[in-house]
Amino acid sequence: MNLRSHLLAGQVIPAHPLALDAQRRFSEKHQRALARYYFSAGTGGIAVGVHSTQFEIRDPRHNLFKPVLELAAATIADELRAAPRDYALIAGVCGQTAQAVAEAELACSLGYHAGLVSMAAFQTEPEEAILAHVATVALTIPVVGFYLQPAVGGRVLSHGFWRRFAEIPGIVAIKIAPFNRYQTIDVVRAVTAAGRDDIALYTGNDDTIVTDLLSPFTFDTGGRPVTRRIVGGLLGHWGVWTHSAVELFRELQGAAAQPQIDASWLARATAVTDMNATLFDAANHFRGCIPGILEVLRRQGLVTSVHCLNPAEVLSPGQAEELTRVCTAYPELTDDSFVAEHRDHWLR
Repeated sequence: MNLRSHLLAGQVIPAHPLALDAQRRFSEKHQRALARYYFSAGTGGIAVGVHSTQFEIRDPRHNLFKPVLELAAATIADELRAAPRDYALIAGVCGQTAQAVAEAELACSLGYHAGLVSMAAFQTEPEEAILAHVATVALTIPVVGFYLQPAVGGRVLSHGFWRRFAEIPGIVAIKIAPFNRYQTIDVVRAVTAAGRDDIALYTGNDDTIVTDLLSPFTFDTGGRPVTRRIVGGLLGHWGVWTHSAVELFRELQGAAAQPQIDASWLARATAVTDMNATLFDAANHFRGCIPGILEVLRRQGLVTSVHCLNPAEVLSPGQAEELTRVCTAYPELTDDSFVAEHRDHWLR
């Protein structure tokens, strides 16, 4: 697989959740079922060891980082033997440089193609230190950059930062997830100014998925207009209702190629954001985000509990009822029948 070409073609890449049982023990059976679900749904890759997978897997008390990455890679390898296609394995890479390089080395040893590099450990350091950190990690594994929203641990980064970021040779993609239009434009404009048409732009803005994937971004570059697009998504939201997400994405690719966008897409954009607001618990500053994802999967029978490694992470009051509301309001954006048809096979 040519990783750059694969990512530039545009892919649905869900963030892989962590499956725990009623005693908060890691359930390998259900973890494997989730990977099989994402593969069968038609995704172009998965991201493992990221926020949805719970950062606590790195805690020595749990010691789950390697087992979780290993199991996902092995499960996808089995699926690929039966149905070969290009498929990207992306590992979350966290921490200061020594930890991040060690995680990148582990990911490479397990067959991962790229690392989604979190910069959340650099809250007060100058931007130059972050750039040096990413450049170092990129010597070990191809890097997917990550603009994380401040509400969940990120920080605001300047246009100049992203302009210099785009000059790092080992960058293959950037997940743009500040949940902020100004900052989203900063990244696209910076990559365009750098002339890096080999860097794939992916939305991580779960609050504006449809709009991101439909929008042309045109900037004057060297005295001529240059248009870039966000070509795919690496999203926590796509960890549920994934089959429908793949179908929606394919429709979006077709719509974006047309000279005019049908106004009905505005209503669909609102529907997807309404679903995400409930799924991610936006009303409570995203506190119920991971349990919200797990609750959808639990209702579908793909996991057995909504437990997280951190006992404080629970559904917010009224969140379950809101999930019922949006599923009833937008059944075309769910995939219960697809899951029901294949669930037993995935749980084998």
